[in-house]
Amino acid sequence: MKHITQLLAAAAVSMAIALPAHAETTLTVHYPMPGFFKDVMDTISKKFMEENPDIKIQFASPSATYEEGIQTILRQVGTSEMPDITFIGLNRLRMLDERDVAVDLGPLVQKDGNMAEQGFSDTILKLAQVKGKQVGLAFATSNPIMYYNADLVKAAGGDPENPPKTWDEVIALGGKIKALGNGVDGIDYRWQGDDWMFSALLFGAGGKMLSDDESKVAFNGPEGQKAVEVLHRLVAEGGMPVFTKAAGEQAFAAGKVGFEFQTTGALRNTIKNVGNKFDLRTAKIPLIDPVNGRLPTGGNAVVILTHDAAKQDAAWKFAKFAAGPYGASVVVPGTGYVPNNELAAKSADYLGDFYKQNPLFQAGLGQMPVMIPWYAFPGSNGVKVTQTIVDNLSRIVDQSAEPKEALDDAAADVEGMLPRS
Repeated sequence: MKHITQLLAAAAVSMAIALPAHAETTLTVHYPMPGFFKDVMDTISKKFMEENPDIKIQFASPSATYEEGIQTILRQVGTSEMPDITFIGLNRLRMLDERDVAVDLGPLVQKDGNMAEQGFSDTILKLAQVKGKQVGLAFATSNPIMYYNADLVKAAGGDPENPPKTWDEVIALGGKIKALGNGVDGIDYRWQGDDWMFSALLFGAGGKMLSDDESKVAFNGPEGQKAVEVLHRLVAEGGMPVFTKAAGEQAFAAGKVGFEFQTTGALRNTIKNVGNKFDLRTAKIPLIDPVNGRLPTGGNAVVILTHDAAKQDAAWKFAKFAAGPYGASVVVPGTGYVPNNELAAKSADYLGDFYKQNPLFQAGLGQMPVMIPWYAFPGSNGVKVTQTIVDNLSRIVDQSAEPKEALDDAAADVEGMLPRS
């Protein structure tokens, strides 16, 4: 009997040696803006690997901005450096699609069946589509909101319980806060970096970037002129200095700025940076046209780049996990972005009670009905177009050009960058 036991044990050892271990798939993942997303990505990947021990997630060096992110990926196409998965700004998905870089997720969506059961409604899926093609899955979505220092608002004669609802009211109160002196400024409007916050003013006036056939610039029409006039008045009347992005964030967190207008995605960091220095509040951003005004949907989508069959299967699992209910339940409280998964938003297991307990997060949630896609310019000059708009906005902010002059100059330059059929 002992001999038989020894033989069986030896056979088991022999079989264990002969049978290969289950292969581990390693996915390289790239993402932007580590200040917002590093902790979020670490948490999501750790949980994913716990539930999928045969898949390992390793991160490539993150990019500082969405613009740097898309340029990094385009440089790496066809090389061994290109990651298997990337997170791309929603307004740059078109660039990936036009170059046929991203994997079409349509067949994977169809194979999965009813994606709505996983919280991916048709509306949510469309956020990461380009002309009907499923280029990615929306991961983090945001809209611009108003942050304000309730202590400064009160000191300037305003009512913190009833913050401004129009740009006229914002500008008037910003000027009064500036007049308080002691190094205090009225407003910080986050116009730098890309065209998103310009879109908030333009779309908020009911305008659009290009004509319907995308052959002509439309952002210098009446709505665009109203948009840049507001930007001009924020400086001339509302007490907004020429801040860099970092300087504006630091000044607001230090209690030296009354109003800050930027993405709801910065909310968690703002709460952390402000601490107990002052009474931080949030509210909806004013719309120039309260009836027809809309707001751009900021954020990014998870995109699969690898064409390796085994890696694609693993990458699809990770994409759905990151953009799914668990991922959303990490992204929203970890950043301030609005939920992009319906299961996460409704279920008590995820975010069902979160907004009741965290009122600062409600401003972005309340603006979801007026969110429209962040416009993506056609052709290969998308990044140049964005920089051209930003460069001309800077002329308005530093008062070196009249609003209409800067807007028309931007329009003329962008017109020449559009693709010709």
